[in-house]
Amino acid sequence: QVQLVESGGGLVQTGGSLRLSCITSIRTFSTMGWFRQAPGKEREFVAAIAWSAPSTYYRDSVKGRFTISRDNAENTVYMQMNSLKPEDTAVYYCAADPRGPIAGSGYKYWGQGTQVTVSS
Repeated sequence: QVQLVESGGGLVQTGGSLRLSCITSIRTFSTMGWFRQAPGKEREFVAAIAWSAPSTYYRDSVKGRFTISRDNAENTVYMQMNSLKPEDTAVYYCAADPRGPIAGSGYKYWGQGTQVTVSS
């Protein structure tokens, strides 16, 4: 059974940094992504990384602040989040194996999420 386990969330002040990690239980997927869901809002795409190239993709509001990376030997994907803002507050989910657009929600595997809270 495939499992994705996120870690690294927490409470930080505006302008602070966090590094999220997502480890997969079986293997490294060709494409992995991060999504987030704030209270009362839809889940939204944040970033993704493809094994080939490797190529990275970001939503506009995090470009220049967030960096997604992967360590295939460790079956782990990371997301370094800098210059955090209160609007980044959400539960962040790791996802793997998209069955549609990379920025869409059609990923086959999902983690349980990790809470990120940015105080003003």
